[in-house]
Amino acid sequence: MARKTSKFLLGLFVTIGVLIGVAFVIWVGASKYFEQGTVHVTYFDESVQGLQTDSSVKYRGVDVGRVMRIRVAPDNRLVEVVMKIQLKDVVMEGVVTQLKSAGITGIVFIELDRREGNEPVLGPSLSFESEYPVIPSRPSDIKQIMAGLVDLYERIKDVDLHGISDQFR
Repeated sequence: MARKTSKFLLGLFVTIGVLIGVAFVIWVGASKYFEQGTVHVTYFDESVQGLQTDSSVKYRGVDVGRVMRIRVAPDNRLVEVVMKIQLKDVVMEGVVTQLKSAGITGIVFIELDRREGNEPVLGPSLSFESEYPVIPSRPSDIKQIMAGLVDLYERIKDVDLHGISDQFR
């Protein structure tokens, strides 16, 4: 004989299940607002294509934060990247940021590292006040390679090949 199902109990079960599901979605979505950490900003004078909100911020390869916001800086020349960093008891003095690629996928993250002794800060100078503490940036590896290629090309153009060939004859 089939049992008689109570419509009230079935409705109560479905309602409780939906409420638990909604609470879980809200908890997962809101958890990033309660993360500990300090907010810092860095400015890049190059393309940040591939960097997205919630991209990783790594300190020597270890995840220590995430990107909160990316926008054009107030001077309309630089790109401002706001980050939340969860490093306890680490002084951000002497730390620089750099864009790094994650393989060939095009995904970009921000790498934090310490400056070597008297290494100059190669990042852009700011002509405005920042809302958060600024971590200076250094050019990405790709930008440094391209600058080196341009310099090499200019040096090759400056070589007097015609004069050398005349002397050789």
